[in-house]
Amino acid sequence: MLQLPHQPLQVAAVPPQRAPAREDGAGPWHAEAVCRRDEAGLFFAPSKEPTAARLAREAAAKRVCGRCPVMVECREHALLQPEPYGVWGGLTAAERRVALARRRRREVELRKASATDRIAQAG
Repeated sequence: MLQLPHQPLQVAAVPPQRAPAREDGAGPWHAEAVCRRDEAGLFFAPSKEPTAARLAREAAAKRVCGRCPVMVECREHALLQPEPYGVWGGLTAAERRVALARRRRREVELRKASATDRIAQAG
């Protein structure tokens, strides 16, 4: 099994003015995030981290995200900000870039389809 070097825990702080409120009105989503408890060091890469160690750390972080009650809110926060580093909402920074590109393409396609529909209805 791959041993990760001991890293001091890092808390992924989200400034209150940037954190979206939860729809159920129970307060800010990040207050319930599992990563705020004890595994925060998994979510951000130490400098010069070897690839194998990074992949193992990211997989462990994603497992934590998988049991988090606010994973969807966290992911949406990271996509809207956008957060450039770390694992947020079960996605790495690279995965979030792909998700954002897909979201942008989908929005463009929807705008084009809407414009085509308006033209067809007017014509």
